[in-house]
Amino acid sequence: MRVFVVGASGAIGARLVPQLIDRGHEVVGTSTSPERAEQVRALGAKAITLDLLDPGAVRATVLESEPDAIAHEATALANLRFTRRLDRGFAQTNRLRTEGTDKLLAAAREAGVRRFVAQSFASFRYAREGGPVKTEDDPLAAIPLPSMAESDASMRYLDAVVQEAGGIALRYGGFYGAANDGWAEIVRKRQFPIVGDGGGVFSFIHVDDAAAATVLALEHEGPGLYNIVDDEPAPVREWLPVLADLLGAKPPRHVPRWLVRLIAGDVALMMGTDARGASNAKAKRELGWTLRYPSWRTGFAEVYGSAAVRAPGTRVGPLALDS
Repeated sequence: MRVFVVGASGAIGARLVPQLIDRGHEVVGTSTSPERAEQVRALGAKAITLDLLDPGAVRATVLESEPDAIAHEATALANLRFTRRLDRGFAQTNRLRTEGTDKLLAAAREAGVRRFVAQSFASFRYAREGGPVKTEDDPLAAIPLPSMAESDASMRYLDAVVQEAGGIALRYGGFYGAANDGWAEIVRKRQFPIVGDGGGVFSFIHVDDAAAATVLALEHEGPGLYNIVDDEPAPVREWLPVLADLLGAKPPRHVPRWLVRLIAGDVALMMGTDARGASNAKAKRELGWTLRYPSWRTGFAEVYGSAAVRAPGTRVGPLALDS
C-alpha cells in the first residue's frame, strides 16, 4: 500500500516508517518543519511539511498523495512539561486529536481512503473501580478529573469518530524506548515518587512494539479499538524501584497522598494510586501481534540498563516533584 503517515518524525512515526517500508509499503510522511522533513526523508519516505490544522493543505496533500491508508500519529508532546493543569500542556495535542482528525477524515473520504488508523491512549482513562486491568469493553472513567477534562474529551472524540468512519483507534500505553522519552532523567533525579501505597497501575509499551502493532492495524480491516500495551501491567511500587536500580539511581521517594495532591494535583495523585492498567489480549488475538518486549522488565533492562541513558534528558514526567 501507499501509506500516508501524519507525524512521521515523532516517537511512533520514526519507528513506524521503517517498519512499513520493510513490509513492502510505500510511505509518504509528514512533519511540521523542513528540518524534521529531512529526518523523514532519511527514513526512506517521501517527506512533506504539513500543518494538520490547515484544512486546505490537508485536503490538497492527501488528494495529491493518493494513499491507500492513513496513519494519524500527530501530537504536540515533544519536551512537554506536566503541570497541575494537564489540559494546558495538552491543548495543541487536543486540537490535533479533534480538529486535525476531522480534517484528515474528510480528506480521506474525498480521496476514497478506506484504511485509517489513529493514535489514542489507554493509560489512566479506564474507570478506577473493580480489577486492576481493563479491556476495550470496560467503561472509561465516567467523570474525568477537572484538570484533564479537555484532554479526556479529545481522546473520547477521536476514538468515536475514527471508528464511526470505519477506522481503527489504537489506545497506546506509556511509551518508552525513544531517545528523549525522559524516564531516565526524572528517575535519576528522584522526581518521580511512590505515592501512598504506590498502587496506581501503569501499562507500558516499547515504541518498536507500538509501531509493529500499528503496521498490523493498517493492514487490518476496521472499524476497531485496541489497547496497545505490553503483557504486564504493574503498580508504581513494583516497576519504579526496578527502573531506579537499572539506572543506578537512588531508590524512589515515598510521598504521602496529601502532599502530592497539594503540590502536583489530582492527576498525579490518581496516576500514582488509583489508575488501572489495560489488557492487550484483543490486539494479540485479532491483529496477530507478537511483542518483542512482552514485559517492561525485559524492555527496561535493554533500554535503560546502560550508562548511556544516565545523562540528563529533556523532559519532565507526570509525577515530577521539585527536589
